[in-house]
Amino acid sequence: MSSGLRRKLTSYGDQGFSLFLRKAFIKAMGYSDDALDRPIVGIANTYSDFNPCHGNVPQLIEAAKRGVMLAGAMPMVFPTISIHESFASPTSMYLRNLMAMETEEMIRAQPMDAVILIGGCDKTLPAQIMAAASSEIPAIFLPTGPMAVGNHKGERLGACTDCRRFWGRFRAGEIDESEIADVNNKLASSIGTCTVMGTASTMANLTEVMGLCLPRAGSAPAAESERVRLAEETGRVAAALAANPDAPTVRDILTPAVIRNGLVALQAMGGSTNAVVHLAAITGRLGIHLDMAELDRLGKVIPLLVDLQPSGQHYMEQFHEAGGVQTLLKAVRHELDGNQQTVYGKTIGEVIDAAPDEPGQTIIRTVEKPLKPIGTIAVLHGNLAPRGAVIKQSAASKDLLQHEGRAVVFDSVEDMTLRIDSDDLDVRADDILVLRNAGPKGAPGMPEAGYLPIPRKLARQGVKDMVRISDARMSGTAFGTIVLHIAPEAAAGGPLAIVRTGDRIRLDVRERRIDLVIDQVEFDRRLARLGQMPATEPARGYAKLYHTRVLQADEGVDFDFLQHEELEKK
Repeated sequence: MSSGLRRKLTSYGDQGFSLFLRKAFIKAMGYSDDALDRPIVGIANTYSDFNPCHGNVPQLIEAAKRGVMLAGAMPMVFPTISIHESFASPTSMYLRNLMAMETEEMIRAQPMDAVILIGGCDKTLPAQIMAAASSEIPAIFLPTGPMAVGNHKGERLGACTDCRRFWGRFRAGEIDESEIADVNNKLASSIGTCTVMGTASTMANLTEVMGLCLPRAGSAPAAESERVRLAEETGRVAAALAANPDAPTVRDILTPAVIRNGLVALQAMGGSTNAVVHLAAITGRLGIHLDMAELDRLGKVIPLLVDLQPSGQHYMEQFHEAGGVQTLLKAVRHELDGNQQTVYGKTIGEVIDAAPDEPGQTIIRTVEKPLKPIGTIAVLHGNLAPRGAVIKQSAASKDLLQHEGRAVVFDSVEDMTLRIDSDDLDVRADDILVLRNAGPKGAPGMPEAGYLPIPRKLARQGVKDMVRISDARMSGTAFGTIVLHIAPEAAAGGPLAIVRTGDRIRLDVRERRIDLVIDQVEFDRRLARLGQMPATEPARGYAKLYHTRVLQADEGVDFDFLQHEELEKK
């Protein structure tokens, strides 16, 4: 295959003319023939004024370009969609597949021999990995890095677990409007992604675990010089990939063993439940089913080792200082396949061997002395979740992990919003809050609404946690005894649609069960009466495409036509 500017020539029926025209136009940018004769490294620009997580992208691009040119290749920056969790309506998850499609097509359409993908906020790295997994050129990733930690009344403060904690206190009347406004000014003290083990940090760390970015690139702070130096070195590696016709692609790197390494790390780090959906989408692009049984098994044998919010107390800044991903992998090396290759040429075992010791650090524990004896995520089944559900057991209340209670049902996010704070809501602390029609199709876009707020009248009584179940997702920064991703969703005819307020529901995390406690005959009768769920199909555009082709949570919420054909045959 041709390389450099000769790659992917525009079709005019005359390839010589195509190259002549391409060079004529690009020379309008001031490039010389020498520059245009080099291998080309594409650099995806995901900067946006709507995306403070990517506020350092212009600086990272300049550093990456410098690295590319120092290594003798030609950098070419191109824009793609940029998604920020708080600025995307109805939800960033709704747009993840669109970003993945656009990124894949721009990589495919434009002449580049390798690509650097810069991403940070929750759905961008997953979208970019999905795109690269479906692309035929080598890719290396550059996370934007976590933000700095703030301070409030002598207490460390960071987005976004503390966002939820302080908002909960405000809803309960424990702090006033003046204090919540002061907290609002301090939560995000710099550019960068959330500084706890939320989805952004989880996916950045997993990108490093799976060998798709440089060591320490998963956790280096966004505002520190190390992040910029990592960008330059990423450029150097990308140039080497571009010059090597046999360089590995993301599909070559992401073997089943590498995915399993990622699951080990996910359980040990206190990672986001969203990572399960994203990994399922990524593996679907590779023709691999994500092994949920293995994820659950690992959750029983791999304890929680990382003391970061929301499962612990600290922040990404401390995780990085403690050695970051390399130190974490060293602690679980007995469960890893160290022979797996990275995009930068070393095996993951060699990366672990190179990890420096950080004497005295207590942020990343050992298996012998873990933070908690259980892993991060448990996979549940039962008559309410025939195709599974997940719970972040490391961030749940221990006394609620086995619980039976009366269901209080909300039929939609709007219904919950209208009724959750009503003094007339019939709800007790031992009830189970149920949110449905908040999945991929039902919402649409599977919003992070699974973190149902404690009803205001209970919050004022001091209630801090309740069992909550839904077909939605929740932020990786959230905490509580919350069952998520119930599949199939209510809007697709799943059993969650037949639950009535007053029914009994039983959660047993130890037995990995979530069940509606009614007579089987009544269960079957309700399900039969449910029939085909009515669906209002959007009339046009991306909304119509999304509604008609999106998959369920256990399949990664990707579009069915984007999965690898080998997966479809299984």
